[in-house]
Amino acid sequence: MTNPSHLELAHRLDTARNGRSPIPGITDTHPLAIDDAYAVQDALVGLRKATGERLTGVKLGFTSKAKMAQMGVSEVIVGRLTDAMRIGDGAELDLSDLIHPRVEPEVAFRLSEYVDLDDPTTEIEACVDAVAPALEVIDSRYQDFRFTVTDVVADNTSAAAYAVGAWRPLGDVANKAVRLRTPQREAVGSTAAILGAPLAALHALLAICRKRRIPLAPGQIVLAGAATAALPLTAGVTACHIAGLGIVTLKGR
Repeated sequence: MTNPSHLELAHRLDTARNGRSPIPGITDTHPLAIDDAYAVQDALVGLRKATGERLTGVKLGFTSKAKMAQMGVSEVIVGRLTDAMRIGDGAELDLSDLIHPRVEPEVAFRLSEYVDLDDPTTEIEACVDAVAPALEVIDSRYQDFRFTVTDVVADNTSAAAYAVGAWRPLGDVANKAVRLRTPQREAVGSTAAILGAPLAALHALLAICRKRRIPLAPGQIVLAGAATAALPLTAGVTACHIAGLGIVTLKGR
């Protein structure tokens, strides 16, 4: 039996998302190298773009050093965001469109210019003009939210939805207190959980985007990674507050 192509695996994941029906990990039967996983992700994003979706940014995963150690990886992973994933601050999100959603508090950066991936002197911080609190909804297409590193990369790092609060001029966002509150639970943490400081996540992003040839364009946002553990997303209001940045909310229904 021949292994399925990257596009075939992308269709499998896309069908799981659209049908809200989780599947076993694709590496259970078809082991993938990390390069193959990013190729599947490219194909998966291509399927979304073919329906008219536009890229709006990127998101980082495994920015917690503890999570990296748990998953046995030494670098962050990157997924893509589209306009179909974007919801307004305080807007409603239909949970019936998702499989088993979870929510994370994040720091969002806004790019103000193209990031030259081929210029070794590029300073990515100089390409950012604003920062905001954000909520990211993740929703693995795999059964029981269980996956390998290559599984989750292929699945576009579980990207499902995101909301961004009010933008502020870029300033110091290191070691800021973070509070995530859902209708049932609460988590507290610090932006220091994001690779020690969210700006460090930007530098990690630049390195992997150079390696994976993922473009970074003006107007796009960067979700720098989770500042606390993810919590189950349920009906009602979920809020993320980051000291010095403000608050962002969404309402599950």
